[in-house]
Amino acid sequence: MSKFKVTEGLPYPMGATWDGKGTNFALFSANATKVELCIFDKTGKREKARIALPEYTNEIWHGHVAGVAPGDVYGYRVHGPFDPENGHRFNPNKLLLDPYALAHIGDITWHPSCFAYRRGDDDKDLSFDDQDSAPYVPRCLVVDQEFEWSTEPVPRRVPWESTIIYETHVRGFTKLHPKVPEKLRGTYAGLAVKEVIDYIKSTGVTSVSLLPIHTFLSGQSLLEKKLKNYWGYNSIGFFAPHPLYAARPKEALHEFKEMVERFHDAGLEVILDVVYNHTAEGNEMGPTLSFKGIDNASYYRLQADNKRYYINDTGTGNTLNLSHPRVLQMVTDSLRYWVTEARIDGFRFDLGTILAREPHGFDDQSGFLKACSQDPILSAVKLIAEPWDCGPGGYQVGSFPPGWSEWNDKFRDTVRDFWRGDASANEIAPRLCASGDIYNHSGRKPSASVNFITAHDGFTLNDLVSYNEKHNEANQEDGKDGADDNRSWNCGAEGKTDDAEINRLRLRQMKNLLATLLLSQGTPMLQAGDEFARTQDGNNNAYCQDNEISWLHWENVENHPLLAFTRKLTGIRHQYPVLENPRFFTSDSHGDSELRDLTWINANGLAMQGHHWDGNMRCFGMLMDGCVKSMGVCTPGSEARLLLVFNGWHEAVHFTLPEYPTGSQWQILIDTNQETELPEESFKAGHVYETAGRSVLLFILQKNEG
Repeated sequence: MSKFKVTEGLPYPMGATWDGKGTNFALFSANATKVELCIFDKTGKREKARIALPEYTNEIWHGHVAGVAPGDVYGYRVHGPFDPENGHRFNPNKLLLDPYALAHIGDITWHPSCFAYRRGDDDKDLSFDDQDSAPYVPRCLVVDQEFEWSTEPVPRRVPWESTIIYETHVRGFTKLHPKVPEKLRGTYAGLAVKEVIDYIKSTGVTSVSLLPIHTFLSGQSLLEKKLKNYWGYNSIGFFAPHPLYAARPKEALHEFKEMVERFHDAGLEVILDVVYNHTAEGNEMGPTLSFKGIDNASYYRLQADNKRYYINDTGTGNTLNLSHPRVLQMVTDSLRYWVTEARIDGFRFDLGTILAREPHGFDDQSGFLKACSQDPILSAVKLIAEPWDCGPGGYQVGSFPPGWSEWNDKFRDTVRDFWRGDASANEIAPRLCASGDIYNHSGRKPSASVNFITAHDGFTLNDLVSYNEKHNEANQEDGKDGADDNRSWNCGAEGKTDDAEINRLRLRQMKNLLATLLLSQGTPMLQAGDEFARTQDGNNNAYCQDNEISWLHWENVENHPLLAFTRKLTGIRHQYPVLENPRFFTSDSHGDSELRDLTWINANGLAMQGHHWDGNMRCFGMLMDGCVKSMGVCTPGSEARLLLVFNGWHEAVHFTLPEYPTGSQWQILIDTNQETELPEESFKAGHVYETAGRSVLLFILQKNEG
């Protein structure tokens, strides 16, 4: 029997809201017949009370419980029909997580009671299991959201055109970091250590994109192999930071906010990789942990002709049903919560195409996309889509509406092909220009193209130039996992080698790839560790490797030549506005002048003509005139002229530096073939420069005096 005073409370806000006297609980379920709130002791082990929420308003079950305060532990039991063939999987024997919970405690212990059906029965998921799951599943925590920020919030901290994204992992970045106290390694607090933030800032990046930090679970099959879900793409709650990333798990939200504040103090943005496309509950054979037991038929997309089964456009067993207004509300409430309460600066949406799906398929005017575009909070932060999923018509690169940016896999693939010798100038040229052929419409800007060479999923930069084949033996999946088409080239030996010439070539190739990424138009994204040649020993799918395969190793990092080179590239990008151009190049002349914002140059130093763009050209120049202003007003001569030279050919090419009306000397800034710092050397227009095979050059035009 409950000793708590219970009143009707309010149907809003959703979740558990403490008001100083007690806590209001509100839970959506359109098809439940009864909802019970379970209150546990502080350890989360002993159930102190079970309270039926007394009121039901507009499909929201709600009640106010006096005396329940921050730190109290709770969960739900939801009654209703167990009728899988009609989409209903209610089972009050299963303790359920609140979809709006702001904090979780505990982890899952995989046990047959975690499933709503009797495992092993011939009728599979149609049977009913009456075991209590409470001893084996996580719980929710009532939270005091108060946090004293030291500064006022600053919307849109870094302009899109100045953004350089740095993708990393909360745990893996600091797990081996020598400057982080051991008890803080792998945590939000560890990532907030001054030496860690100072290092990130020193690389020249502006925005740190964190792999999923929403509470997630490791699947039973992984744990049986003594592996874990390392990446975190298996969410079970969208409002709570993952407690196992906290040095103080019961204070995870507070610790997370402290981390964000430290990043903001350093002028760095925080972007969250979010997974609103599916949950950890899987398909009809998966566990019942939250949504499935609260209202399966509302939260998930079910097959129209047989609601026992799920639509699986995500490849993970289930798909969240964002066509349902309450599910759409939950996702947008979650996004607004992270912006307003945790001051997050943007989001990268895993399998973003899913979020734009309606029952008829992908729709660039879907409810979710329209909700974001009109929302004054969400429309003001960075929104980045991974524009593909596993469903029909799932590849939608370039199809998201204005206001969105997208991961551009065409940039990744073409640049990789160019530097391994399988793509020509005409193929890579659009990618160097923010892929205007894809994104230059509807007023979208070059920043819509998020350019990347590597990401968490796939080879690291080092492995891209060291392996022809994936080496995923540690994943224990018989080599069936991970991409087979990596567009990689090992430079002559598979894996690590003592061959000095191969290692020199690999270093040059990594420089070429980084230079292409950081000097191209668009928004560059760098994977953490690539700046010092981190390796995963050829594993291109380390999603389950929460160990030294995935963790960053920090020995002698500051002495690595690639780190100095990366810092030089980001410094150059920030120094010259033409590399952070807020408008697409047009190649048009400026008024009466013959000067153009972009001119393609051949190895003879002349402007390229149509017939030059054949399939064999591997060496060419990209001459950028920095007169283009953010408001579209051209002022010839006011900004730098930069000449990028790309030689994807395996042999040296003699490249003639072009004539240009406003200057006669070209100062070299970058030559990826040089292993030491370049002297400040200049060359006259018409000089023939020997461009080494497989190399990138960058020159700046020195203005004529007078």
